[in-house]
Amino acid sequence: MITKLNEMFDALKSGKKKRLVAAFANDAHTIEAIHKAIKLGVIDATLVGDKKIIESVCEKENINPGLFTIFNEKNESDAIVKAVQLINSGKGDLIMKGMVSTDKYMRAILNKENGLMDHGAILTHISVVEPKNYHKLLIIGDVAIIPQPELKEKIVIAKFLIRTAHSLGIKRPKLAVLAATEQILPKMQACVDATVLAKMSDRGQIKGAVIDGPFGLDVAIDKESAEIKKIKSEVAGNADCILFPNIESGNVFYKFHTKLADGEVAAVVAGARVPAILSSRGDSVQTKLNSIALASLMSE
Repeated sequence: MITKLNEMFDALKSGKKKRLVAAFANDAHTIEAIHKAIKLGVIDATLVGDKKIIESVCEKENINPGLFTIFNEKNESDAIVKAVQLINSGKGDLIMKGMVSTDKYMRAILNKENGLMDHGAILTHISVVEPKNYHKLLIIGDVAIIPQPELKEKIVIAKFLIRTAHSLGIKRPKLAVLAATEQILPKMQACVDATVLAKMSDRGQIKGAVIDGPFGLDVAIDKESAEIKKIKSEVAGNADCILFPNIESGNVFYKFHTKLADGEVAAVVAGARVPAILSSRGDSVQTKLNSIALASLMSE
């Protein structure tokens, strides 16, 4: 079982290398992260972007451009379309956002005719965070894509949280569904949804994990809080996964972890035919490297 983000790289070395396709990979952070992943032996890589700029960045960073397959596409939109085409033609196992804007990147993935979505699929953002004051990794969602998930979307998020946990070697993850209270309050939709998800887990309608809720964050991750509140649950105080009730709560948690708690993170968009890395252009090289590793683990 993987308990630290850096353990993902050792786990990947024993498996078949995946091929990453990077869309409009003209920036130093993206190229450096991909280069490090190649040197660690976990991926092969195709860069789609302005070849002259890519080679210039490689020269400046002392990186051998021969380590990459490069497709010359000077236009941002053309680069992301080409990257998606490569994935659909079987020439890539995961896709990564470079300097392309998020809206164009997502639009290409969601394109009904030429994108990466199967009929009825739902995209969700899955993050793995490494809190300094918690005894293991936390797998969380959704913090970036689904603003106000309804029950059917929470079921999808839960299944991807579980799948991610399995990819990290957690055989029976404990998934906490958050709300503002542990009480089952019919007028609070987060409480109702959490109760339904917990019962679905009990009855085997959502497999591969034990799900419980509603929980406040304190009860989900702190055993003492659970004991004080007299919450008896296998999940309470020991959650592997956290499902947030809305994007605001998830996003605040994510940014607090990275900006104020100085925590490491990996993040992937799940739900397309291949894992999609949606790192911010401001993300560190390490965050992008972690995300490459997580996407590789999640790639079938």
